[in-house]
Amino acid sequence: MTLTEAAPALPVPSDLDVDDLRLEVRGPVLAAGDAGLAAEVATWNTAVTHTPAVAVGAVCAADVVAAVRFATAHGLPVAVQATGHGPVRNADGAVLVTTSRMQGVRIDPGARTARVEAGVKWATVLAAAAEHGLVGLCGSSSDVGVVGYTLGGGVGPLGRRFGFAADSVLAVEIVTADGELRTVTAGSDPELFWAVRGGKGSFGVVTALEFRLFSVPALVGGGYFFAGRDAAAVLHAYRAWAPTLPEEASSSVAVLRMPPLEELPPPLRGQTVVHLRFLYAGDDPEAAAALLAPMTGAGEVLLGGVGPMPPTALDAVHMDPTEPMPAWEKGALLAELTEETVDALLAVAGPEVQVPLVMVEVRQLGGALGRPAPVPDAVTGRHAPWSVFVVAPMVPELAEVVPHVGRGVLAALAPWTAPGGLVNFLGDVDGPAEVLAAWDEESRERLLAVKRAVDPGDVFSGGHAVRASGA
Repeated sequence: MTLTEAAPALPVPSDLDVDDLRLEVRGPVLAAGDAGLAAEVATWNTAVTHTPAVAVGAVCAADVVAAVRFATAHGLPVAVQATGHGPVRNADGAVLVTTSRMQGVRIDPGARTARVEAGVKWATVLAAAAEHGLVGLCGSSSDVGVVGYTLGGGVGPLGRRFGFAADSVLAVEIVTADGELRTVTAGSDPELFWAVRGGKGSFGVVTALEFRLFSVPALVGGGYFFAGRDAAAVLHAYRAWAPTLPEEASSSVAVLRMPPLEELPPPLRGQTVVHLRFLYAGDDPEAAAALLAPMTGAGEVLLGGVGPMPPTALDAVHMDPTEPMPAWEKGALLAELTEETVDALLAVAGPEVQVPLVMVEVRQLGGALGRPAPVPDAVTGRHAPWSVFVVAPMVPELAEVVPHVGRGVLAALAPWTAPGGLVNFLGDVDGPAEVLAAWDEESRERLLAVKRAVDPGDVFSGGHAVRASGA
């Protein structure tokens, strides 16, 4: 199919067929036109609106099996959604499996492991694990689903100490394109186990994960909001300071354009600010203040602070938005963060520039994120010391402008970018080839071989999925 040709129309299942599916599934089954369909498939990123042929609200793995078998019998693709944070395109005409009702969590404190079903958010896991003095490798927001985040790699504030979330996975329960529920481990199916940990939703619908939990003696974290006029001083101080941190400490810095909302603190309301994020997860909490000291005087602090926190309060590090919003996003990896890199970023996204952006973030990687996983997986990005991520408001009046501006920011940083990308941060892509470019050539060929083996018909081809054809 060329770029100018329309995609072939997907078959539409009959009402009788959908009724038969309802008899097999414990959860709700909704077809186009049914009341409740829009609510069932609603996304957190409201820039994406799903219009599936059928939505299956799975309550158990058997429901997922029935949904996948129904889709393949009717020649339909399968998409999956838990919390709605991750969609990048409409699951139009597909069978969309929603897993938000699958809420099982089991903590084994002796083994330091968790088994988590497909709809569980990190907030639930953090609370359950904290009762035993343990923590999971969550991301910057605990409102995000565990499974999708982890399968895409999972970069969080504990990553420099413990690695990617996918590195801690011990077993994957997955429904593959043949409609079979499998428990996949390094011993039972090493190739699929390698691929699904980092290859995200390309190989089936994951119904549960088992993964390691960790014991951290102390967490000290938070952040500071600096005045926008000090952006250059803060960012240049950050690029010199962050590489001196031990891997027990993680950091990021973001230029934020705050909306003029009354619920925001007055110093931030309607302002462009620089947000420094910091977490220390080490054995000596007293060391955190000394580590942070070089940055606290880098500019005028409008708001913020750093202090001891329980694992259930990790959201306070990044302070991600908690309400749904329409967003355009795209990321890249950086090979270095030099004086020239910072100047280039400020020239296209600094406070002096009038651009429709919400955030441009530079996140420190390295540490355990730069080392091989204990059991090799398909996670990308280990070679890069930094990532950059651009978020913009995707409202109708800016729909034509935002992608151009966002890509322009990344283009300005091109001299310092590294090959590949973090799968969860790819954002807006031009097609499957750009998704595959996240991996090196050897990993691409290995992923495609697994895809051809378990999903030769590209049943799972939505979002940032690897496709059997490779195109």
